[in-house]
Amino acid sequence: MISKELLKTSCEGLGIDISDEAIDRFDLYAERLVAYNEKVNLTAITAPDDIVIKHFADSLCLVKYAELNGSKKIIDVGTGAGFPGAALLCYNPELNITMIDSVNKKLDFIRSLVKELGLSADIITIRAEEAAKKKEFREQFDVVTSRAVAALNVLSEYSVPLVKVGGIFSPLKAVLSPEEAQRGLGAIANLGAKVVSRNRYKIPDGSEREIIIAKKVSQTSPKYPRAYAQISKKPL
Repeated sequence: MISKELLKTSCEGLGIDISDEAIDRFDLYAERLVAYNEKVNLTAITAPDDIVIKHFADSLCLVKYAELNGSKKIIDVGTGAGFPGAALLCYNPELNITMIDSVNKKLDFIRSLVKELGLSADIITIRAEEAAKKKEFREQFDVVTSRAVAALNVLSEYSVPLVKVGGIFSPLKAVLSPEEAQRGLGAIANLGAKVVSRNRYKIPDGSEREIIIAKKVSQTSPKYPRAYAQISKKPL
């Protein structure tokens, strides 16, 4: 399905080591993604080389900037077709990953993929703002991440309440505009986290990306996250 060599060289170019076993898992991932996408809209990116670069390699950049290991609880907010959560799991099956999304049809794809690959993950249909009000989710995760979900200030309100004190919020973003950065970094601070790094890089097709590492330094006020309608109407 995919060019395994392209995936290997793309990862190497980003400073990421990837095993042959992981590459085989990604090959099956791509095959199942394209097939499932014919009945459920998961992604507009379906060309094999684009899947490798814009989905797989892009998702794996988190490995370079966040310390991910099996002892840490990781949650992917708004996982969609599994980016970055399922991609991280394919890369390292030892990771403890939870993936949440409000669209169950998308999660059904992830559930079937994870099962076929013989992997394990918690895959839960729930809105992020609802999850963050529940004790089994709120401030329970070492790493909270997401990709292509919302503007940073909105995403932060969904995500930072899920981070335990001492953990990190680490979204994968396109390079932030000055306006999005100002509002987003302000929201992060308001929610009890502190940005410790902003990491800019290019994926193999030349597109610029940014990964933020924000450390949770204090508990988030119980008034956050607000209801979806309030967040939409008056974002932080």
